[in-house]
Amino acid sequence: MFFLSAGVSLSIQANLGVSPVSSLPYALTLTTGISIGMMTIAANIMFIVIQIFLSKRFNFRESVVQILIAFLFGFMMDFTLYLIQMMPAPESLLMRFVFVGLSLFVVSFGLLGYFSAKFPLMPYDELTHVISEKFRMQFGKAKVASDLTNVIAAAVICLIFINSPGSIGIGTLLAAYFVGKIVGWMMKKYQQHLIEWTGQRNAIAEEVIETAAPEKETVFEDEFPKPGENPTTL
Repeated sequence: MFFLSAGVSLSIQANLGVSPVSSLPYALTLTTGISIGMMTIAANIMFIVIQIFLSKRFNFRESVVQILIAFLFGFMMDFTLYLIQMMPAPESLLMRFVFVGLSLFVVSFGLLGYFSAKFPLMPYDELTHVISEKFRMQFGKAKVASDLTNVIAAAVICLIFINSPGSIGIGTLLAAYFVGKIVGWMMKKYQQHLIEWTGQRNAIAEEVIETAAPEKETVFEDEFPKPGENPTTL
């Protein structure tokens, strides 16, 4: 999740448009002045509400998990943007494209790690899954529909309130086209190694937990006299 948020922060710093997923939260940030982290949390809670409305079901446990993920991702967005803004801002167009290119690979690496760790889906992806089921669409087509809706909503908000495309730009198009391809390439090349590494880490963690677990208490019943017995005869 750190790499996901760091990649988005790099695209924000490049100022050439952010990914479709982050376009709406960033549009709200540009129009309200509220931090990207808080707007990310607000947008994800909205996605959860839309999920419940479309699916007509409410699973308390799933909703709580998604809200926790939304808050964690929002916190990471503010934290990584703070770190990125400590770096010199890219001034030339070339350096801004370099930042966009870096953001694509960092976001892709974050997605690879997130999928390999088998974490629950983020609210936006879960909403896409609900849309796919509700309207009997292939997941890929539902993803395109979700991204287009997000981008259009972000563009409209920015055009109305700040008279500019705001969070939408060439970086948005590049992210929409290349992130999926880069993730696919990384999965073929690195996912198996990453899964093996995480499996080894989990095995080590389980071994540490078992080692640290308290042993059964030693029974001393036979070492002490029972009531009524003469201790000198033992």
